[in-house]
Amino acid sequence: MDLSVIFSRALSGIEAPLVRVETHLSNGLPAFNIVGLPETAVRESKDRVRSAIINSHFDFPDRRITVNLAPADLPKEGGRFDLPIALGILSASGQLPQERLAAHEFLGELALDGGIRAVPGVIAASTAAAAVKRALVTESGSARGAALVPDSQAIGAADLLTLCAHLNGNETITPAQPQPAGDMESYPDMREVVGQAAARRALEIAAAGSHSLLFFGPPGTGKTLLASRLPGILPPLSSEEALECLAMADTQTVVSAHTSRCRRPFRNPHHSASPVALAGGGSRPRPGEISLAHGGVLFLDELPEFSRQCLEMLREPMESGEITVSRARQKVTYPARFQLIAAMNPCPCGYLGDTQTRCRCTPDQVQRYRGRISGPFLDRLDMHVPVDRLPPAQLLAPARNGESSATIQARVIASRQRQMQRQGCANALLSPQALREVAALARAETTFMEAAATRLQLSGRSVYRTLRVARSIADIAGAERVEVSHLGEALAYRNPDQMPTTV
Repeated sequence: MDLSVIFSRALSGIEAPLVRVETHLSNGLPAFNIVGLPETAVRESKDRVRSAIINSHFDFPDRRITVNLAPADLPKEGGRFDLPIALGILSASGQLPQERLAAHEFLGELALDGGIRAVPGVIAASTAAAAVKRALVTESGSARGAALVPDSQAIGAADLLTLCAHLNGNETITPAQPQPAGDMESYPDMREVVGQAAARRALEIAAAGSHSLLFFGPPGTGKTLLASRLPGILPPLSSEEALECLAMADTQTVVSAHTSRCRRPFRNPHHSASPVALAGGGSRPRPGEISLAHGGVLFLDELPEFSRQCLEMLREPMESGEITVSRARQKVTYPARFQLIAAMNPCPCGYLGDTQTRCRCTPDQVQRYRGRISGPFLDRLDMHVPVDRLPPAQLLAPARNGESSATIQARVIASRQRQMQRQGCANALLSPQALREVAALARAETTFMEAAATRLQLSGRSVYRTLRVARSIADIAGAERVEVSHLGEALAYRNPDQMPTTV
């Protein structure tokens, strides 16, 4: 048979569109052409495929070979099509049975000696292959990651020769199984934080309701230390959330052979990061930091040092939970449901309001520094929490074990379970209508909230965000309804008077 069709998958965002690798052998001068909008790495595959076939002891056809990657208008990139191209040539030349290939999809880069190498995107490819009830064949280590997809069948092969023996029926490759869950490196423990009771309490509330949070205070007071402890008190990822996070990470790096569980990501980009690095983009769109933080924490240290453009582009993903990257050749939507934690100093020198070091900034410098962050962006941060300097006596005192992350996490999980049973989502994701029903303020609480909103000049968004935080405080306490005490604590986290203003 001079014509063969092999199924493979491209990678577009976190989707894996089907690609038909059509191979035709015809008479004429020997040639090897690849068509179907291939980029440089795909065009170079013909040299890798030729060497891999010869070194795997197969005959390379001395004929005119044409490989079409359909659909022709979908960009093809990387070495992911090496394996299906090689199998297509072997099938078209009669060295592999076509009927054994139709129930599989193939993905992998070939080494010159015929070895199969891993490529990004196997989680997305496995999900798409499972939907059409075909088995995915890829590199052995990646196959264990692909097997994490429910109802999937992943087959891992170390080299082309072994895979062809399996397809010819001479050997049998057992479908891959997910790596058994083992001990994972633990997150930094909250027990290591000295003092800062108010900031610890704010972190617990933020974790319980998936709220955004801003820490401000002098340098060296523990803002970064506190933020790094947040992933350790968040609820563990569900199997669906873990698969989403793994698929997102898999667009950038190859799935590890030992991948069995996915931790919540903690992304900490430097303040010099460009807008494309944060939001994603490029001529061939790639995810940015906010998408790689999906399901986890995005920590922006030294918040005013980020460019205004970077901060403003965070506003829409914080509301919608996704971001669309549009380019001339391609439009890709990435998930971006992250929990934002930010930290900043109160002034350029960092010591405004500090009890030990005198501030050197003028009022104009302070105003310009804070003016780098727009009001609409600050309004989208649920909680604003001061982190004050601790006295040396408290820092040098003998260590006293405080609450561990595991203890706090247990309360957070119980609170999140109440929210899921009541409304099916975290409090931070409640719509205004659902929030009014869930909060169910009585007359006393309504009067209190109206007076506070008028006195503090809260915007409509701020009022609703305050109610969401109050609902999370009530859930931690196990209360059925939001009370005045819960509202008072939530309002304290949005009080603009907390930020020092005098030099």
